[in-house]
Amino acid sequence: MGAVPALSRQCVIWFGRPLNHERDALAAAGWRVRIADTTEGIGMRSGDTVVGLVDLRSGHADCLDALEQLTSDHDYLSLIAILPTADADHPSPIRRLLERCVEAFSTPVDLPRMILSLGRLADGPQDTARSGLDALIGKSPAMRATHASIRRYAPVELPVLITGKTGTGKEVAARALHDLSSRRARPFSAINCGALPPHLVQSELFGYERGAFTGATARRAGLFESANGGTVFLDEIGDLPLDAQTNLLRVLQEDSLERVGGHQPVAIDVRILAATNIDLEQAVADGRFRSDLFYRLNVLRLHMPALPDRSTDIPLLAQYFLDEFRLKHSTRARAFSREATRAMRAFDWPGHVRELLNRVQRAAVTAEAELITAAELGLDDIAPAAGGSGALDLARESAERETILGCLRDSGFNISQTARRLKVSRMTVYRLCRKHGLDLDALR
Repeated sequence: MGAVPALSRQCVIWFGRPLNHERDALAAAGWRVRIADTTEGIGMRSGDTVVGLVDLRSGHADCLDALEQLTSDHDYLSLIAILPTADADHPSPIRRLLERCVEAFSTPVDLPRMILSLGRLADGPQDTARSGLDALIGKSPAMRATHASIRRYAPVELPVLITGKTGTGKEVAARALHDLSSRRARPFSAINCGALPPHLVQSELFGYERGAFTGATARRAGLFESANGGTVFLDEIGDLPLDAQTNLLRVLQEDSLERVGGHQPVAIDVRILAATNIDLEQAVADGRFRSDLFYRLNVLRLHMPALPDRSTDIPLLAQYFLDEFRLKHSTRARAFSREATRAMRAFDWPGHVRELLNRVQRAAVTAEAELITAAELGLDDIAPAAGGSGALDLARESAERETILGCLRDSGFNISQTARRLKVSRMTVYRLCRKHGLDLDALR
């Protein structure tokens, strides 16, 4: 009988000193932690998943030689993670080392992200779904304020009106409010009011009795009954027809509803969260939205910031979307080039977080190297120059505006011809017109 092959091991070689909670978290994820002794060799065997981690908090500059030896052995799959340090400028030897690593993060990583990456390397099962405030990624002042508001609003049994442009994460915020509330163990039911056919709105929301209309062969519970005890999220509430608004008002006032074709009130217990990307105050003034319903919904208000208003979060979001994509699909891409990061932060993102997700996923499919470029994101035409002064930036902005305006005039304000002259896409022409306040209809 032949020898039984040894099982593959998962090991983190830590250059520094892990804290107790870091060691425990890695152990819980199935990883052994070894403290590197740079005076001795590191014994490993073929087939092991070995990870080298440099902890800059420990000042282990002398670990670089041993770490380079670790990463130069192609029989092992290695990840280099640099933990946060008080000094923003990493030593240049580490910079050079990172360029040669199999994988390196472009930003400092926290322990949960490291465990996620280790699990991916080992091809082990992971549950990467985020809930609560973890799903709202960002550390910018705008997102910190949003997080604080959600913490305050979540425990309070009052309606919340969530405002913000399409693609800013209103449903994610609604789920966070639910996850942090006392209703977290009960259903969270979401529906887009604008996507419902007008003749089905009442039956979808409030249910119907048998015989209420042709085809109603049995009683059916609607969204509110199905979510009893939990949370109902009404997205695009401004698109709700007026008759359905009247019935929704009854739910808010009396905690009861009547099914279509029914005459008996049905008691329900739900918390209502609503979202809109339109100006509901204006809709009330125009007679398109009931004022009494607006005031019932507008008890607590949460505004989701536009992506350009929290530009420091963009690299974090992009890397998270890329990491999530890599868990499910094969791609060479592991991070973003500096040019791509600058371009992402300079772009105005009319589609907000949803557009960022789409561009990252598309770039991950087409990427030809480990670092995604600005061109692969479709942002190569707006990558800013580094280190420009304020006056120089203003001059560039003015020159860009005059160039766009000149091309538009020369082409008779034909967008396709302008795009060909500038060697950019039509969407880029529209974006540049918005950026520089060029009203095409007025100019024509």
